[in-house]
Amino acid sequence: MGKNTLYKTKLGKYLIGDSVELINKKLIKSHMNKVNLIITSPPFPLNQKKRYGNKNGEEYKEWFIKLAPLFSELLTPDGSIVIELGNAWEAGKPIQSVLHLESLLGFLKHPEADLNLCQELICYNPSRLPSPAQWVTIERSRTIDSYTHVWWMAKSINPKADNSKVQRPYSKSMLALLKRGKYNSGRRPSDHVVSKESFLTDHHGSIMPNFIELDKMEENKEWRLPENVIRLSNTNSNDSFLRICREKKITPHPARMNPGLVAFFIEFLTNPGDLVFDPFAGTNTTGYVSELMGRNWLSVEAEEEYGKQAIIRFEAQDIKVNSKK
Repeated sequence: MGKNTLYKTKLGKYLIGDSVELINKKLIKSHMNKVNLIITSPPFPLNQKKRYGNKNGEEYKEWFIKLAPLFSELLTPDGSIVIELGNAWEAGKPIQSVLHLESLLGFLKHPEADLNLCQELICYNPSRLPSPAQWVTIERSRTIDSYTHVWWMAKSINPKADNSKVQRPYSKSMLALLKRGKYNSGRRPSDHVVSKESFLTDHHGSIMPNFIELDKMEENKEWRLPENVIRLSNTNSNDSFLRICREKKITPHPARMNPGLVAFFIEFLTNPGDLVFDPFAGTNTTGYVSELMGRNWLSVEAEEEYGKQAIIRFEAQDIKVNSKK
């Protein structure tokens, strides 16, 4: 086991170190043009320093933009990059910063990366704590910041992707329409003409929108996320990872990616046996979900403590882990 390798599983490897340094080393250079999906939630440009090493200001933008060519050279020709970015706020002011957007644009337009923006998606989580607290709960002058942007990029304008693999179950009204075999066809006020057969083909589900709702908004609302997202969504504080952390008196990583979000993009953009890479792995949600879904994976994290926490996820599912003692 290499000096940077904290543990291995049947399908993946978890490395400790600075992701930029390791990408530039032969250890990860060997994966050039072999990664099918890079999915990550990098440190957000927060005003307060966190233990997981977030940067801010111009330092953050410069660091983020320089990631683009490093990520690009790892991708297969039809591979994708998926980055979750939260909103940023100006220090001590009730106004949003545009730093994260400037960073994203710089990343996307880096001349050595040659990337295309395939789509922007919104990840909405109504269970998030009210933030920014000063302006939301104390001064009551802003609304809760309850969503993050998810940016899907690729070198190709037609990367590997199949939305039929992440279809939502049909609504009750659509199921009734299919059973009835007819509907109100004809010309709409928008001037679109809907034929008599347009909606009668049973595709066994509807196309997923670019709004990903990882927690139910209303009790009486019909919840129609793809089955793989529902199965792996772990927003509940009683999931096995947090339960074991409490039992062992471990303080978990404060900014964990949602397993359902990771599962959605793995299913959408990869096939079994493909390679998934997370350069800012934290407690390794990406590797864990990849293992469950039959994808090879490689994860990097700077903080060894979070890497050790990541082993909990695998052991909770009785997945064999070969780790350093």
